[in-house]
Amino acid sequence: MLLIILIAFLSLVALIVLHELGHFVLAKKFGVKVEEFGIGYPPRIFGKKIGETVYSLNLLPFGAFVKIKGEIGGIEDSRSFSNKPIWQRAFIILGGVISFWLISAVLLSFLMALGVPTAIGDEENHNLKEPKVQIISVAPDSPAGKEGLKAGDTIKKLQITNYELQVTKVKEVQEFTAEHLGEKITLTVERGKDTLDVKLVPRESPPEGEGAMGIGLVRTALKKYPWYQAPIRGVLACGNLTVAVIQGWGYALASVIRGVPSGVQLMGPVGIFSLFAQVGQLGVNYFVQFIAIISIYLALFNILPIPALDGGKLLFLGIEAARKRPISQKIEQQITAVFFALLIALIIWVTIKDIAKLF
Repeated sequence: MLLIILIAFLSLVALIVLHELGHFVLAKKFGVKVEEFGIGYPPRIFGKKIGETVYSLNLLPFGAFVKIKGEIGGIEDSRSFSNKPIWQRAFIILGGVISFWLISAVLLSFLMALGVPTAIGDEENHNLKEPKVQIISVAPDSPAGKEGLKAGDTIKKLQITNYELQVTKVKEVQEFTAEHLGEKITLTVERGKDTLDVKLVPRESPPEGEGAMGIGLVRTALKKYPWYQAPIRGVLACGNLTVAVIQGWGYALASVIRGVPSGVQLMGPVGIFSLFAQVGQLGVNYFVQFIAIISIYLALFNILPIPALDGGKLLFLGIEAARKRPISQKIEQQITAVFFALLIALIIWVTIKDIAKLF
C-alpha cells in the first residue's frame, strides 16, 4: 500500500513537472528568457546554471515551477514575457495545459498496445485479456450491501452445495442467481490482492431496480490493439474521455442550478491518493489508465477562467486584447492572490472531508 502511494505521489509530481516543461519549451521557442526551471519548491537543495537558465532541485517535493522573465511584474526587455505579442503569450500559457493532454494521449496509446481496461459485452471475445465481471454499484440494504460487497470487487466464482461456476460473463451471474433465489450461495470475490468468500441469499422479491443480490455488474477486460492502431486509438480515447468529463461537469452544474443532487463529489489530495491505492491493487494497466484520466482532469481544471490558474491568465490576456491595453499589474496580482487563497481554502476544506471519510 505504501509503495502504491509513493508511486502515485511521484506520478503526480511527474505530471506537474511535464506541465511546467510545456511552459518552458514554448517560452524558449518564442525567445522569452527562462530564469529558472525547478523541481519541487524552495528552499533550494541544488542548482546548476546551464546557458541562461538555472535548473534546480528544491526541498518541498510538491510539484515544479518555471520562472519566466517578465511574467510577474512586467519588465521592459525584448526577451520579457510581457513584451511579447498576445498570441505568443497565450501559447506559452497553453503549453502547460496542452502537455497534460499530450501525456494522457501517450499513456493511453501505450495502453492500447499492452491492453487497456475496457467495459465489454458478454458476446465480445476478440483481442481480450483477463475478462472478468466487476461490481459497479451496491444497494445499501441489499443482501450484497449487508455482507460488505463493494464497488470494484471482481466476482470470480459462484457456489452452492457441491456445484460451483467459474464466472467470466455477466449473464452467468444473472442466470445462476435466478436459479437459486432464496438459497444461500457463496461468491468468491477478488478485492485488490485479497480473495474473499461472501455468503448471501438472493431475494425472491427485490425492490424495483435493485435485483436479487442488489448489485450492478459490468464485464471488463484488457483490450489490445495492433501497434500501428494504438496511437490513433490512444488519441481518440483521450478525446472521448475529455468530452465525457466536460459532459459530467455540465450535468453537475445543471443539477446545482435545478437544485437537485448531482451525485458529484469534490475530492482533494487525500481522496485522490485513496483512489490511487484502490486502482493500484487492480494492476499496472488500471493504474496507468487512472493517471491518464487524472491528467485530463488537470488539463480541464487548469484551463478554467479562474485567476491563479492558466485559464485565468488567458482571461486577462483576452481582456487585454479587447481593451487594447493590459490590466494594471497590481490589480491582476491582487485578484490572483484572492482567488489563490480561495483555492487553498477549498483544498483544505475538501481534504478535511476526505480524511473524515477514512474514519
